[in-house]
Amino acid sequence: MASSTTSLYDVLGIAKTADGNEIRAAYRRLARTCHPDVVSMKKKEVSANLFMKIHAAYSTLSDPDKRADYDRDLYGRNNNPFCSSAAAGFPAYSSIPRNWETDQCW
Repeated sequence: MASSTTSLYDVLGIAKTADGNEIRAAYRRLARTCHPDVVSMKKKEVSANLFMKIHAAYSTLSDPDKRADYDRDLYGRNNNPFCSSAAAGFPAYSSIPRNWETDQCW
């Protein structure tokens, strides 16, 4: 969990297909063991940092809109092997300069 490339799903220890109940259950299970009020004095700082990561993962994944945005960022257009423009090495449409002449429908 110390890696910066760890996904929020890995932080909670759940599958990417987990539903709301699984996300909540994983959060509660981890909160009972990692909350700074529960651990010994020696581990409070490490526990606090870990709990903040767990809470951030839960707050993102439990909200459907935030989760959709996170998944879009995690599995972006360029990572999609089925996207023909990304697979062929062509620039995405949004990277093409646009003006009123190219936006006309005629």
